[in-house]
Amino acid sequence: MSSDADSPLQRIRNIGIMAHIDAGKTTTTERILYYAGFLHKMGEVHDGNAFTDWMDQERERGITITSATVACIWNDKQINIIDTPGHVDFTAEVERCLRVLDGAVGVFCGVAGVEPQSETVWHQADRYKVPRIVYINKLDRIGADYERVVQMINERLSSKAKLVNIPIGREDSFNGVIDLITMKAWTFDPLTLGSELHLEDIPAELADTAAKHREALLESVAEYDDQLINAYLEGQEIKPEWIRRAIRKATISNQFIPVLCGSSLKNKGVQLLLDAICDFLPSPLDMPPHQGFDPQTNDPVPVEPDPNAPLVGLAFKVQIDKYVGKLVYVRLYSGTLKKGASFYNQNNGKKERVARILQMMSNRKNDLQELHAGDIGAFVGCRFLSTGDTITDGSHDILLSKMHFPDSVISIAIEPKTKADEESLKEALQRLEEEDPTFKVHTDKDSGQTLISGMGELHLEVIVDRLRREFNVAANVGNPQVSYKETITQSAVSEETFQRDMNGKGSYARVKLRVSPLSPEELSKERKNIFVSSVSPEKIPSEYIKPIEEAALNALNDGPLINANVERVRLELIDGDHNPVDSNELAFRIATSMAVNKALREASPVIMEPLMLLTVIAPEEFVGDVIADINAKRGKISVMRRHNEYQQEVVADVPLSELFGYATRIRSLSQGRAIYSLEFKTYEISPAQVQTAVLRRIRGYA
Repeated sequence: MSSDADSPLQRIRNIGIMAHIDAGKTTTTERILYYAGFLHKMGEVHDGNAFTDWMDQERERGITITSATVACIWNDKQINIIDTPGHVDFTAEVERCLRVLDGAVGVFCGVAGVEPQSETVWHQADRYKVPRIVYINKLDRIGADYERVVQMINERLSSKAKLVNIPIGREDSFNGVIDLITMKAWTFDPLTLGSELHLEDIPAELADTAAKHREALLESVAEYDDQLINAYLEGQEIKPEWIRRAIRKATISNQFIPVLCGSSLKNKGVQLLLDAICDFLPSPLDMPPHQGFDPQTNDPVPVEPDPNAPLVGLAFKVQIDKYVGKLVYVRLYSGTLKKGASFYNQNNGKKERVARILQMMSNRKNDLQELHAGDIGAFVGCRFLSTGDTITDGSHDILLSKMHFPDSVISIAIEPKTKADEESLKEALQRLEEEDPTFKVHTDKDSGQTLISGMGELHLEVIVDRLRREFNVAANVGNPQVSYKETITQSAVSEETFQRDMNGKGSYARVKLRVSPLSPEELSKERKNIFVSSVSPEKIPSEYIKPIEEAALNALNDGPLINANVERVRLELIDGDHNPVDSNELAFRIATSMAVNKALREASPVIMEPLMLLTVIAPEEFVGDVIADINAKRGKISVMRRHNEYQQEVVADVPLSELFGYATRIRSLSQGRAIYSLEFKTYEISPAQVQTAVLRRIRGYA
C-alpha cells in the first residue's frame, strides 16, 4: 500500500454505487452530489428529475438503465461515482463498471434488507475483489430494522460486516446517527435539508447499545493497527484516527466491511457516508498493481498505477451520443494520454488518435486536456475502439483481461414499419449492439426475419423505445421468444475432401475432425467451445491451421436441429492432406465447414434452453400456491427461507419458456403482495417432449 499521501492519485476514489432496484442508489447519489456542492438543487427519482437518471426511459420508469458517471470533491478527495442499474436485465452495466472500479458502496433498504439483485451485484463485486462499504438506507420507513439487515448481510453475503455508526430513533423518529469511532452523535437539521449537522453527546438511552456495537467494531479491526491493538489490549484510551486507519487497512484488503446507516430521501447520514468513502475506500495507489498478460507467452504483466509509466488502459463502455457520436469510456491504469495524441489498440492492432477527452457528468461533458493513470474519461473520435479493448502507447505487448457478459436469453422479431425506415433501422440496431454487449442482432436463416436478443423483456422494451426516441425509427415487433442453443451428447468423426476447378485452377483440401462434448473440467472454465489440432505440418501446413479453426468455430453458429448456436463442443483436427500446388485457404475453410456440419449431425445433437434463477418473496399465506405454481412450471426449488417476520423467500431454477407473463401470474397468486426477480443461470438440455415441441414450432416437424 502506498504511503505517498501527497500524490494526486492518493486523492482519487473511483467508486460504484450498487444495489437491488428501489434500494435508493440514485437518491443517495443525488444527495452526495448536493452535499458535495456539485448540485445546487436536489433531484428526486419519483419526480423524474434525478441528475444521474438522464435518459427519458429512466425518468419515466424511475429506474436506472445505464451507468451514469459523475465526479465531485469532498474533503479534498475527488470522488468519481458510477451509479449502476439495479434491474437484472441491465446486469452488463454493473459488470463492466465493477471491472474498472477501485471500491463500491452497497446500498440496502432498511426494510427489505438483502434482496435478490443485491446478492447478484455483491457476488459480481466478489469476483473482481472490489473493497466495499455498506449503507443501510430508508431507516425512516415503517418496519426498518438496521440490526436485522446487518444479520442478513452477514448470513448471506459476508461475515465481515460490522456497524461503524448506528441510528438514533426508529422509523418516523429517526433523526440522526451515533458515530462509533468518535462515540459522538450527529443530528441533521431538516430546515437546511440536512446540510447543517449538530454534534451532540450520545443519548443516555442508547449508550449501552452504542458501547456494545463499538466493542464489536474494535474486536474486528484492532489487529490491523499496532497502536490500536496495544491500546485495546491494555485498556488505554483509543484515538479515533487509529480506528479509522485500521478500518481502512482491513477494508482495502477485503477483510472488513464498514456498515453505515441513514435515510437519503430524508437527508440524514449522507455526509458520514461521504466521509467513509474518503476514509475507508482505496485510491488507485492502494490497490495491488493491475494484472495484465503478455499475449505471446500468456505470462502475467503487472501494471503500476504511475502517470509517468507506459500507457495502459481499458475501454469498458461504448455510448452513442447524439451530439458527439461514439463515446468510449476508458479507465487508465498507467501512463498519461493527452488530447490529440495517438494510442495503439492491442486487440485489433489499429492505431487511433483521440480527438477529445471528456469528463462525463451524467449527460454533461467537460473537456479535459489529458487523462492520467487512475482516471476515467470518455474518448471521442475512436472508430475502432470497442468494449474490452486494451490501449497502450505501442511500446510493449500487454492485454488486460476481457470482461464476462452473460448470453442473451430472449428474442423478438423486428421489422421497420415502412420500407423507408429499413436502412435506418439496420444502422440504429448496429449502433445499439455496439453499445451493449448483451444485446445481439441476427437474421433468422429460414424466415429471413431480423431478430434482436437481450437479457429480458424489459431490456428489449427499452431497446425498442430507444429506436423510436433516439433514432426516430418506428418498428413492428413480434412476441418474445426463447433463445435456444444446441449441443451434442456423443462423439463423432467426419472426413471431408474439397476438390474442384475454380476459375481454371485446381483447389484441394482434406480434413478429418472429431467432435465431442466438453469435459466437466472444460465446462467449469466457462469455455463455450474448444478447438485443438493434433495434425503434423507435413499433412497440413501450419499456415492453414488458423483458417481451419476459424471455419470450424464459425460452423458452430448454425446447428443441425434449429440453426441455433452450438456450444459445449470440443473440436479436434486429427488428420488431413494438402497439395502443394492446389491447396489454399478457401479450400480448407470449405472442407472444414462440411466436416463439422456432418459430424454434428452424427453426434446426437440436442436442444438446450435457458434456465433462470427465480426468487419470490411472498407473505406466508401465499407460499404454498407459489411453490405449486413453480412445480407446475418444471421448476426445481433450491432454497426456502424466512425473509422477515411476515414473508418467506423461495428460490428456484425455472426454464425461461415457462415464465412469460409471470408478473401477471404472481400478482394473481399473491393478491399483488409478492415480489420476484429473474436472473439468467445457465443453459441445460431440454426434456425430450420440450425438444419435440420446439422442433415442431420452428421446423414444422419433430
